[in-house]
Amino acid sequence: MGGPGDPPDGTPEGAPGSGGEDEYRSVVFDESFIRAARLQEFSAQERIADHAPAVRRRPGAHRGFSKQAVLLVVLIVVAFGTAIYMGVRNPYLHPAAAHHAEPLRMTVVPLAPPGRVPGATSVSELFAHSPAAQFRTAAEGIQLPAVRRTSHFSESQVLAALTTAKDYLVESSLDPDVLTRNAVRPVRILLDPQLLDQFDRSFTRPASDGRHEATGWLVRFDPAQTTLADTRIRVQGTLRATETDADTLEVASDHTFVYALRPAGAAAGAKASLFTVRRELHFRFDRDDLRMHQAELAVSSLQAGPLSCSVDSAGHLHPLLAGQAPAKGGPAGTDPYATGDAAGVSLCGALAPSAQPSV
Repeated sequence: MGGPGDPPDGTPEGAPGSGGEDEYRSVVFDESFIRAARLQEFSAQERIADHAPAVRRRPGAHRGFSKQAVLLVVLIVVAFGTAIYMGVRNPYLHPAAAHHAEPLRMTVVPLAPPGRVPGATSVSELFAHSPAAQFRTAAEGIQLPAVRRTSHFSESQVLAALTTAKDYLVESSLDPDVLTRNAVRPVRILLDPQLLDQFDRSFTRPASDGRHEATGWLVRFDPAQTTLADTRIRVQGTLRATETDADTLEVASDHTFVYALRPAGAAAGAKASLFTVRRELHFRFDRDDLRMHQAELAVSSLQAGPLSCSVDSAGHLHPLLAGQAPAKGGPAGTDPYATGDAAGVSLCGALAPSAQPSV
């Protein structure tokens, strides 16, 4: 049965409270919708009193920025201003001008001894009686100077340039794999990519042309002829960093390396001799080089002896070992009337007797 207030036949289907769907529910507007309406109907009393139209237009609601929106705008402005400031002040974000690496210019000068090369079975005795007696050993001989910032480069960037130059000297002058096993990768990965074609050509087709001598890039001996008698190579020299312009650092190195050598395959008790190499290198660094730990090698000058001037030193250095003397004659003659590139002119020097150990 229905309740006391229910119709005799129950609540009609669709009526409120019946559980059915209210057919007017879709057209019933809530209070927020009514407040947002742009038109408002006058009351009957207002229409009678003022003879006004049936409706009037309501003024639009004034909508201001919320606190969250204002805060977001302020944060965006601060972030944008910070990015601009860091771009101006931070050297690592400084836009660098497009840079093209020039080909390496190199000079390799063999130094011929006046007579036979002195030797001894004791390597320590050889060094003790040579100008290299007080030199440091291996990488300890390549000392970094005091590091100071420049006008356009920070102290850390100057240190990065000096460290890369030192790493290049270590890998190209002290690594046994490079010196006597024909390895080149430890040196290659330290070079600016724009120099790699010239570097590779110097090893696949070495030539004494001032551009493609393998020995202009690194120190290497023919493993079929020469081996190290002692891996503790003696080193002495200097490094100096300067700023050449707003986008370039230059590092100049000048080091003397002294190697104890024996003939390849010789017994441990065979006589050893000393071989001296002086390398003067000029490195250039742009901001990409500093970030990538790479260098542009611009100039390389090598003087080495005892060597025979008549032997080609483009691919390998061929030291005169203990008891050997230079071949008769000097380098190939040069025709001053010939035209063309003068970079291929053969150079040769004399090794001073004081540069040899007094044993």
